[in-house]
Amino acid sequence: MHPFQHFLLAGFNQVAADSWANDERIVIQAVFFNLVPDLPTSLTDLAALQRGMAKMAAAQGGALIEAGVMPVGGQPALRQIIKVKLPNQPHGQAFLGSYIVPKAACSAVLRVQAAESGAFGQREAMIMGQVGPTNYFRPHPYGSDGEGGLPSHVADDPAYDPQFPQHPLTRVRQVMAQLAQQVELHPGFAALPPFTR
Repeated sequence: MHPFQHFLLAGFNQVAADSWANDERIVIQAVFFNLVPDLPTSLTDLAALQRGMAKMAAAQGGALIEAGVMPVGGQPALRQIIKVKLPNQPHGQAFLGSYIVPKAACSAVLRVQAAESGAFGQREAMIMGQVGPTNYFRPHPYGSDGEGGLPSHVADDPAYDPQFPQHPLTRVRQVMAQLAQQVELHPGFAALPPFTR
């Protein structure tokens, strides 16, 4: 049983043991890993954590869009959003958000994922048209360790979410914000020794 409690949102229906989805094909998963977390460093060294997570995402062909530490259910958690190519398709991306609550010997992960469908790349094309090609691509926000995966560009910035309210990246951010306001953690899990590295 996963440690998360009271996190289900209106419109989401259970589709698997620990997975829920809505009509927009946004999926929420709650997962417990009975393993030492594979985070590159503890949550107290944010810059090193961001660099390490960016490197991991790039090595898998994706890109870390944003990462930070915030409380979830009263416990410190890594909040991150990555983008990946859609498997077995020439175009399109999926956006994967997660809250990772690490402990010394295990972790709880609450994931939110949504994928592009239909006309791919509209957000990117429209924002490139607004800012111009020379201002569109940018260095990875967490340093060169993020190079090698998908490119970093301004279209992923949350400032553009209001222009694209139904885009999967916007929706992932919205659902994650809703979850953070109501999720609770099982007291037994919350009391476990913290993750350090």
